[in-house]
Amino acid sequence: MADHETDPQALAEACAAAMWRSDPASQALGMQIERIAPGEATLSMTATEAMGNGHGTLHGGYIFTLADSAFAFACNTYDVRTVAQHCSVSFLRPGIVGERLTATAREVARTGRTGIYDIRVARSDGTVVAEFRGHSRSLGQPILEEDDTMTGSPT
Repeated sequence: MADHETDPQALAEACAAAMWRSDPASQALGMQIERIAPGEATLSMTATEAMGNGHGTLHGGYIFTLADSAFAFACNTYDVRTVAQHCSVSFLRPGIVGERLTATAREVARTGRTGIYDIRVARSDGTVVAEFRGHSRSLGQPILEEDDTMTGSPT
């Protein structure tokens, strides 16, 4: 019996590793998975020059994308393929080009096929730049294949 079949943390890590292998968007933007736990995920990304907007700050779409990726990894920690049903973001301060941003996602509620997750995006000094809320919907399909095991980090 694989560890992830009896250990919720191992299951969360196995799901993250499987998702990461097929997530070219997060990888292409230079995101890194910092932490995974059941119903939780922390991802980080450095804002590059190419991510700047016409005001000389980080384009909000990249902040949203970082938060959305953290949301995805958090709500897919139970080996049930889960997608976004609704998301909203409040931008509180500008992101700065060159700055490392961290999105921390935590589960607020999960009942049946729906879930609610709050994601905070902050600069490296702790200044919060955005608050994101995601509503998820489970598809009822597993993430892990029979041969998926905890054989390495998702990053």
